[in-house]
Order: sequence, then C-alpha cells, then structure tokens
Amino acid sequence: EWPVLVSVVCSPPQNYPLYIRSVPTENELKFHYTVHTSLDVVDEKISAMGKALVDQRELYLGLLYPTEDYKVYGYVTNSKVKFVMVVDSSNTALRDNEIRSMFRKLHNSYTDIMCNPFYNPGDRIHSR
Repeated sequence: EWPVLVSVVCSPPQNYPLYIRSVPTENELKFHYTVHTSLDVVDEKISAMGKALVDQRELYLGLLYPTEDYKVYGYVTNSKVKFVMVVDSSNTALRDNEIRSMFRKLHNSYTDIMCNPFYNPGDRIHSR
C-alpha cells in the first residue's frame, strides 16, 4: 500500500475541498497543504491550455509537480471540478495510464454522489 491523498475540489468561487482522504493518516496536515498549493498549479495549467481544451470531456493534467517525497497529479472535469492525487515518489510501478484510470474511477464515484437525490450540493462528502 502506498500513501495516497485524494481531494475533490469544487469549482471557483468556492474552491474548497469537498472530500479529502489520506492513507495512511499520519501526515494528513502536510497533505492538506500540498493539495492546496497544487490548486494554484491546476489553475495555471488550465489557463495556459486556453480555450482549445474546453470542448473535451475531461482534462487530465498529468503530473502537476514532483517533490522529493511525492508526485502530485491533477484532473479537471468539464464542469471545472478539480481532482488532485498525491502519490509516493518511490513507487515507480505507477504509470500514467494507471493514474488516469484512477482519476476516471474517482470521477465516476463523484458523479454517483452528485446524482444521489439525498445529497445537498456543496456539503462535505463522507465516505468510507
């Protein structure tokens, strides 16, 4: 098992995490900081790509930035919901297509939650 932090973030102007989970939970505060700083990188990449990618169904941003210990990946949906994933840098077995697949599964789970008639948009997402 490798450390992972997954964050689902609402589109601006809110731009706050709806769901955040860290496995293991020891350095959760450090991961929160990493996720919040990566949101600026996501915004920069989206603005740099321009309007050419607006017509696409999804925006897999790939590696946002590597640190000494972690790699930060980003994904944005067509409705501007941002997903950020932090993985351990020592895990060289993870390939780009596997990260993309994890983001797609996360996006599908997020869509299922949003389609739930008992979910109030903007509330925190609680899940095991």
